[in-house]
Amino acid sequence: MKYVVILGDGMADWPLDELGGKTPLDVAKHPYMDKLAQNGRFGLVQTVPEGMKPGSDTANLSVFGYDPRRYYSGRSPLEAASLGIALAETDVTYRCNLVTLSQESELEQSTMLDYSAGEISTEEAHELILFLDRMLSNEKARLYPGFSYRHCLVLNEAETGATLTPPHDFTGKPVMGRLPDGQNAMLLREWMEKAYTRLKEHPVNRARVAAGKSPANAIWFWGEGRKPALTPFYEKTGLRGAVISAVDLIQGIGRCAEMEVVKVEGTTGTYETNFAGKARAAIRALSSGADYVYVHIEAPDECGHHGQIRGKIYSIEQIDSQILAPVWAYLETSGEDYTILVLPDHPTPIEIRTHSSDPVPFAIYRKGNAAGSTLRYTERDAKSTGVRVQEGYRLIDEMRKTRN
Repeated sequence: MKYVVILGDGMADWPLDELGGKTPLDVAKHPYMDKLAQNGRFGLVQTVPEGMKPGSDTANLSVFGYDPRRYYSGRSPLEAASLGIALAETDVTYRCNLVTLSQESELEQSTMLDYSAGEISTEEAHELILFLDRMLSNEKARLYPGFSYRHCLVLNEAETGATLTPPHDFTGKPVMGRLPDGQNAMLLREWMEKAYTRLKEHPVNRARVAAGKSPANAIWFWGEGRKPALTPFYEKTGLRGAVISAVDLIQGIGRCAEMEVVKVEGTTGTYETNFAGKARAAIRALSSGADYVYVHIEAPDECGHHGQIRGKIYSIEQIDSQILAPVWAYLETSGEDYTILVLPDHPTPIEIRTHSSDPVPFAIYRKGNAAGSTLRYTERDAKSTGVRVQEGYRLIDEMRKTRN
């Protein structure tokens, strides 16, 4: 049996006035998702446990089959794992975003203009992070460059307990009242203030401003955590797993679970990503012996955070036509039994431009099923079935049942 998960990050949404009271999933053309919903097990799943924040970290852990209440130790250590950073048990990590803030005399008076610094390139970001690392790091604290705007701070022999706000939660809103507080806050604020003073004059940012791009004129720390300890995926399931994603968080979950992490050229995490390349990579992984392939697509989530309605609709349609369709066609001709699961990890509603904890639509299709309903893969139709999986980490068990 082959198992494939197609996860459109943040794909679910709320009804929008701009779409006549419909959601992007309502409006988008996705015939292959519809076919899964019509012929498989279709309903809603709660991927984020009650009381936990609706992050891609907790939600994706659930979909991988790991109960976040047991396994979650913070977002940033998963990202550190994807970068190959060796963590000690006493280390504390933070995600470090390169961001664009309004230019004020004091950091605290600024406004969060862009949590991704205009989707800054990895090459530009590396230059800025290495500049800051040379200026700020010491034997107990170091910055590590990652991808695009996503980077990592590691504190050695430190304690947890900081109060932090993800930068994508308050785009267009003041920084005041959202700067780090609690444990390690003095160090985090000091580094943020020094970066805010120095980055604006860096040649990379001067060039970006001259080109009409958003400068990466500040850093923002969030996602505190310690070294994770996931049970290896094969030990847990008996399945040889592979992960395909442009996002270091998802790659980090894969590495911590001892799954194969497959890199795909041209993947960006935006709606300009190499959708077709992810499908080809999934097919190669399946044909090379993987039993379980997790294909993660960040594009709908980024569009949700940026308020890009048409971009989100486009991303959903590309996931359907460029990823689900060819992977499904390969599975049909492979001669093997297979199961496909399609879902978001969480909603990223355009209205609020951040994540919500609402349950999300899922569809599980097993080879040979033919229920033949007229439902579409939408939030409304998923709710209408009355099917509800209350704990997202049990979805993997739903996939492995002998029948829908």
